[in-house]
Amino acid sequence: MKKKIFALALALTLSLSLAACGSSSGSAASSGAASGSAASGSAASSTPAEPVVLNVAASPTPHAEILAQVKDVLAEQGIDLQIHEYGDYVVPNTAVEEGDEDVNYFQHQPYLDQFNEENGTHLVSVAAIHYEPFGIYPCKTASLEELPDGATVAVPNDATNEARALQLLAAQGLIEIDPNAGLKATPNDITSNPKNLKFVELEAAMVPNVTSEVDIAAINGNYALQAGFSSANDAIALEDPDSEAAQTFANIIVVKEGNENNPAVQALVEALQSDAVRDYINETYNNNVLPVF
Repeated sequence: MKKKIFALALALTLSLSLAACGSSSGSAASSGAASGSAASGSAASSTPAEPVVLNVAASPTPHAEILAQVKDVLAEQGIDLQIHEYGDYVVPNTAVEEGDEDVNYFQHQPYLDQFNEENGTHLVSVAAIHYEPFGIYPCKTASLEELPDGATVAVPNDATNEARALQLLAAQGLIEIDPNAGLKATPNDITSNPKNLKFVELEAAMVPNVTSEVDIAAINGNYALQAGFSSANDAIALEDPDSEAAQTFANIIVVKEGNENNPAVQALVEALQSDAVRDYINETYNNNVLPVF
């Protein structure tokens, strides 16, 4: 009987001991799982955040080319610069206004002011980057001296660039303009036109496409570049660097009002206004594009 009681007691002791071991083992596993979870959370918190995407609308030449020079610089700061090329002067502004693009880079301040006034948009400049000399280029007629009576002249049809073209023609003595018109001049402000020039008014991007149909063409610098013209070698007249136009028509970085201090936008401006970009512009465009910073 004593042996049976002893055996029973021993069995009970072993059972309790094994149960205690099992409990200890489960607690360690739970602790390990908790520890692993904490480690995982710590690792997740140290993982770099996704890059900030900055969408920029730009004319292909030179704007998109200049932007491409700072893409890697911005990537190092966690900014993914996405450059979208546009071939006109309207959609890049409406895209920023509507939030499809964050920034645009293609225009000057007078054009922006006119666009805002006519379209009720709320776009603002945050920085000036470069200037493109506006030029008159030969087409069917090789020089200004050879222009026949009634010659045709292709000019941009938007208000600010048309005024710029007319002022350049006036500077060559081809026409006279009401002095009060300034950079808002239209053909209606011409007070003297001794050669009876006829003006073909087109969207700015289209002007280089009609060079075989007109005598001369007044072309924006970026569109002249895209068409393969060199302002230094091909233009028969260029804006004077000291002219009102040259001082006014720097190309700017534009955002919707309220986004001027966006850190990614400010980083873009800082990268563009760098010595590296200045050198790139000076070395690449043979004075067709001039930095203004």
